[in-house]
Amino acid sequence: MADFNTIRAGAGTRTAEIDAGLKAHMNKVYGTMSVGLLITALAAWAVGNNAALMASLFTGFTRYIIMFLPLIMVFAFGAVINRISAAGAQLFFYAFSAAMGLSISWIFAVYTDFSITQTFLVTAISFAGLSLWGYTTKKDISAWGSFLIMGVIGLIVASVVNLFLGSGVLQLAISAIGVLIFAGLTAYDTQKIKTTYLAHAMHGDSEWLGKAAIMGALNLYLDFVNLFMFLLQFLGSRD
Repeated sequence: MADFNTIRAGAGTRTAEIDAGLKAHMNKVYGTMSVGLLITALAAWAVGNNAALMASLFTGFTRYIIMFLPLIMVFAFGAVINRISAAGAQLFFYAFSAAMGLSISWIFAVYTDFSITQTFLVTAISFAGLSLWGYTTKKDISAWGSFLIMGVIGLIVASVVNLFLGSGVLQLAISAIGVLIFAGLTAYDTQKIKTTYLAHAMHGDSEWLGKAAIMGALNLYLDFVNLFMFLLQFLGSRD
């Protein structure tokens, strides 16, 4: 009986350690994501409120470089993540956040500051609720992944096509579908971050866990920014 009690106590201690580790891991994910959002907001605000800088950056071919730079960096990040340190991955993420801020800085020249702030608050509340549900639900939503990723690819293709068509109706349709897709991805990515940590917690690989936290922060960051941008199409008031 003593041996059984010892084993049970050891298992309980290990479970408590995993739970504490998961909490610390999620705090790092959300903390890193929050810093990235702050960098994005500051970069977007600084550039978007500088008319001369906007005029020089968003003209000609430079406009498309700025527009697609974050997408290129995301693919590059996925390619090099296994060859750089956790600290290097974090630095890359913050550089990406600044590039994203530059890419979306045009919103300050188009929408009122009040509507941008309002949409940000709506996005934050929605994101928090969706992420909390993804973290706490007992339902396995891993099957959503393939469908949602295909939806994202479809959104990218439709958005590129609409750059040349300039259709307002198509843009509204893209925005409506985008809100639904990134709402689903917020819950899906949160659950995936949690389950991935639990699956690897026994290994104790601190370097891997550090990189996993950065990747988790990047995924949730992208969910937040895209949800915000699509909601802005509906809630934003133009200057």
